[in-house]
This record gives sequence, C-alpha cells and structure tokens, in this order.
Amino acid sequence: MRLDELFSQVILKRIIGDSQIDIVHITADSRKVGVGSLFVALTGDHVDGHDFVLQAEEQGATAVVVERMIDTLSITQVIVPSTKRIVALLAHTCYAFPAAHMTMIGVTGTNGKTTTTNFIERILSASGKQTGLIGTIEQRIGDRVLQESLLTTPQVIDLVATLNTMKEQNVTHVVMEASSHAITLSRLAGLGYRVVAFTNLTQDHLDFHQTMEAYAQAKGRLFSRLGNEYRNLPDGGLPIAVLNADDGQSSQYEHETIHQVITYGIQQEADVCAREVTIQSDGVSFLLTTFCGERKVKLQVTGRFNVYNALCATAVALSLGIELDTIVAALEQVKGIKGRFEAVKAGQPFTILVDYSHTPDSLENALLTIREFCEGKVITVVGAGGDRDKTKRPLMAKIAAKYSDVTVLTSDNPRTEDPEKILDDMESGIRDQNVTYERIVLRAEAIRHAILHAKENDVILIAGKGHENYQIIGTTKHHFDDCEIARAMVKEVYP
Repeated sequence: MRLDELFSQVILKRIIGDSQIDIVHITADSRKVGVGSLFVALTGDHVDGHDFVLQAEEQGATAVVVERMIDTLSITQVIVPSTKRIVALLAHTCYAFPAAHMTMIGVTGTNGKTTTTNFIERILSASGKQTGLIGTIEQRIGDRVLQESLLTTPQVIDLVATLNTMKEQNVTHVVMEASSHAITLSRLAGLGYRVVAFTNLTQDHLDFHQTMEAYAQAKGRLFSRLGNEYRNLPDGGLPIAVLNADDGQSSQYEHETIHQVITYGIQQEADVCAREVTIQSDGVSFLLTTFCGERKVKLQVTGRFNVYNALCATAVALSLGIELDTIVAALEQVKGIKGRFEAVKAGQPFTILVDYSHTPDSLENALLTIREFCEGKVITVVGAGGDRDKTKRPLMAKIAAKYSDVTVLTSDNPRTEDPEKILDDMESGIRDQNVTYERIVLRAEAIRHAILHAKENDVILIAGKGHENYQIIGTTKHHFDDCEIARAMVKEVYP
C-alpha cells in the first residue's frame, strides 16, 4: 500500500518526503523494523519511540510517523499531533479492516475472562462456526495455536495483524479478552464488536489505574463505545451488551450503552440464571434457566465462579442465535482450562490444584470452592507480583489465611522488587492474627514444603501463576511451571 493511501483518512498530517512510496509492513517496535517498514514512534511512560527512529532507518524503514520533525533523518517523515491517536486507524487501514469481515466478541472483567472466552469459543465451534481466540494464554484458530500470548490483549498493530491472519484463514467469529490496559491504551479502537460481555469487577491493576473508580471507568468504555467502529458489523446486526446482574457495577455499564442488554446471574433475577447449584470436587451441576427454556447442566469444571463463566458464555451464545441444546452440550464437554483450577495428578494421596487466582476476589472464590468439597486440610501456597499493585498484598495473605488451615507465603513474579519486602507486605495482613503460616521465598521450596506436610484428603492450592511457564526475577524470565514443579516434588516425596 502506498503511503498516501495509508494516510488518506488522516486529516492532520504533514508529509516530508515521498508520499507515494510503498509500505509493506507497519510496526511500533523498532526491533521488528525491516525493509519497507513504516515505523510509528509512540510515546509511553518509560520509552519514547522517537529515540529509535534512527535505528529504524538503519534497519531499512521506508518512513516514520512522528510528532516532531527529526532533522537527521533522510527517509520520509509523517508528522502528526499524536501518534497514539492514529496508530489504530493506520493498522486497520494497512490490513484492510479485517475485523469488519468477522463477528467480534469481547469479554472484560477482573476475573473469569479466560475461562469465559474459552467456553464461548467451544460453543461457537460446536455450532459450526470457524473460530479464533485471543486471550491471556494463547492466540489460536480452532485448535491450532498461532502463538502463546505475551499480553492478555496484544498491542494494537499486533492485534490487527492477528485478526488479518484469522480473516485469511476464513475465521468467521473471533472471541477475545479485553483487558483494562488495552481499553485505556486504545488497543481496541475501531473494533466492531457484535457482543461485549462483563464478568465482574474486583481490586486489581491499581498500580496502573490508581483508583477503583478509574479501573471501573476503563472497563466501562467498552460499553459506552459499543458501536464506535471503523466499519459496519458484518452481519448487519446491532451490538449487544451482556452484563453480570450480581455485580453492582453492571447497572452503571447498562446506563453507558444505548444497545440491548442481556443479563445473567445466580442471586439476582436475570435473563440467564442458574438455580439448584451443586458443587463437587469433579464438577458442578445446576439448572440453567433462560428466555429460551430450561436445561440441567453438569460442568466438568468446578466452582461457583465457573457457573458464572458458563452463564456469561450462554448469554453471549444466545444473543448470537445459537440453540440452547448446542450451548449446553458444548459447555458439558469442556474438561478444563490450563492453569485454571488445574489438577496435578502424580500418584499422591491428596489433591493439588494450580490456579491463576492472583486477585483477592479470585483467591477467595477458589478457596470457597475448595472448602465445599475438601475433607481434610486446605494448604495454600500464594505470592504477589512485584512492581504491581502493593495494596492487594496484605489482602491476598489475609484471604489465604482465612480459608486455609496452613498458608505458605512465597514469591510470584518478584520482578525488580526485593522478594523479602513483598513477603513483608503480605505478612502485614496476617502477622497479628492467630493463623498458621510460613514464609518461604523460593517458590519451588514453598511448593515442596506444602507437599511434605499434606496428608490424605488434604487439598493444596498453588495460587497466582496458573498457566504461566516462567518466573520473572529482575527483568529476566526464567522457566518455571507450577504444575511441573508440583509433579517433580511429588515424585521426590513419593518415589
């Protein structure tokens, strides 16, 4: 595509150089620049892309997009008031608006996004749709993994490139997690969502948003901007919002959208409800009540939180016209999501569960579920991430101690913080309470300690990292997988 064609919809611009040069690639990452690339110099909190324009030129960039003229550059420059404001439009234009050719479904909320999007994707696939999934764990087309995810929601150029790949592979429906960071940073700008769904809102990411009000407002933009897309929806239909009737934030989001709303819940009256909920160690059963009829459901994943995830997925699927029997059959076939209440079975006489519960609310939900079926002690191994929201650290420890017989405080991803200081922050939540706990900095040793002290019928919850196969210490990622470590420790203790 020629540069002037790419910028045809950008009104405020000044092109210095050849406006008719061909652009073969667009990127905001100087490491990905090659011959024919257009480099977009984005300014961030820690890095300014303008510092890398000379590097981009050296690597073969054809042109750069900047907010100020760079005198030392010899390649074409496009000067705009804000590179952030136009990067999404450039990406969508470069790839010929791929999202406009597919039905887009977005799921936002603090907890449950990954499981809910997987439920939705399985339902769509069972109904004969060609599906794409973009989320915390992976990006895939059907069962074929394109790549493991680095972010819950990719950077906007990478996101649109992935959507283009999906369009070229004849995907008809894309299900994606929409993080508050992505919404705030405009990574989702211009996407024409057919359905957006909300799971819940609890404390997280306050290192980024500062306040719960700002965090809630970020999520709300997905609903207030519903219908603000670059192209019309492919099926000609109107957008729909799916909201959790049991979460108080939903009433605000309902007022923020002009579009139809479908609600789901367990406690409050809703369009899609669960009644007669029964939780077992190997699953959960309930009576599904909808505006299309009732069905008995038996999920192969346990926990009341997974009932909510299933209800949300059901509401989304019904809004897309999928038959209730197809929905129920697909839900009942899902055996579990990696790192979400994942059982580690290595011959031990007790249960080990690995879960991504890294927020106070998700940890509480996980432990409440375990308490429903545990016949012995509950042992929880839990940490908190470094360089992230410090206010939730004592809360995580307090919740773990409240619902556990033994709590083991340990490292999560300490990043550039001192792990001992992170544990100090956590310990402050339980130091004055009459609870049993240990603090063991090395996560592998903490897991080993829990396994050594577990007896028959006990349940060990290894919380916080879930599907992650790494641990970030300093700025370096080291291979670390909770499931692998647990299996190895079981074999060591029970040879």
